[in-house]
Amino acid sequence: MIDYAVTNIHNQGGLFMLSEFSYLEEIGHEKGDLIKGLQSIQQKEGYVSDDAVRAVAENFGMSPAEVEGVLTFYAQFKRVKPGRFQISSCDGTACHIKGSPLIQQWITAELGIKDGETDKEGRFSLQTVACLGCCSLAPVMAINGRVYGKLDRKNLVKILNEYRKMD
Repeated sequence: MIDYAVTNIHNQGGLFMLSEFSYLEEIGHEKGDLIKGLQSIQQKEGYVSDDAVRAVAENFGMSPAEVEGVLTFYAQFKRVKPGRFQISSCDGTACHIKGSPLIQQWITAELGIKDGETDKEGRFSLQTVACLGCCSLAPVMAINGRVYGKLDRKNLVKILNEYRKMD
């Protein structure tokens, strides 16, 4: 069950909104701008929290359930706070043929997380993507947008260990 408790609210233009999401006012209140509002929150916060759902619902005159419906329809939105290091594992055709399923298995073995999960410490998140556009380097993954190609288990472990040291 999702808890939509409201804390730290203020009255903004007749609406009660979480003050941390007051920037939604700049987007407006038209339902046609809902996606833009959700994208803005995700860009600023890294994901769309329960508090953000409540603020968006208030801002656009919708119920939290309606906002949830939009969030679950579009794959671009994240409902779980991502880790500090976001791993995108490519599973496009070239990467798949060259071993991306193994790459994903090795990441899971190293970090203890599966596709769509974040580790308990909040350091690493893993997501499988359709293509990173680096087919000549297959198999590839990206961490926070930095691409690593021609991966094998040894390289993968070395890369992950470097990120572990940064934490």
